[in-house]
Amino acid sequence: MADVNAPAITWRCWQWNEWSNTQLYDALRLRSHIFVVEQNCVFPEMDGIDPDCEHVCGTDAAGRLLAYARLLRPGLKYDEASIGRVVVDESARGFKLGVRLMETSLALCRARWPGQPIRIGAQQHLGKFYGSLGFMQISEPYLEDGIWHIDMRVAG
Repeated sequence: MADVNAPAITWRCWQWNEWSNTQLYDALRLRSHIFVVEQNCVFPEMDGIDPDCEHVCGTDAAGRLLAYARLLRPGLKYDEASIGRVVVDESARGFKLGVRLMETSLALCRARWPGQPIRIGAQQHLGKFYGSLGFMQISEPYLEDGIWHIDMRVAG
């Protein structure tokens, strides 16, 4: 049964050149708020590959960006396709929006790159979450930007 308080979400996948200035600003603001401010991690969040990615955005009825992930084609970061920069706005947590974001992102990756495995560099404490979506750990833990990570992969 769906949570009656869960926000209704519209999903859209954008190419870099399709975004308005406002949409770009909203995505970068959300990412930096979560990855830099909330996680207290100073690192180059804008890493130069965004123009080569596709950007999955979940907005509410008012057009507010509540969920975001980027899709990386095979060969851009890993040999496999990848999903990264997965974030859910603080105000929308507790409604399984992260699951919905990942299910949407996985479906898009599988449609774009059929049969291609999908790899992520997950924060280690989220391993169980990603495992519930079918991802399997494929690396030992490693420290990246001051946060422990593990590489995980799921079938395409």
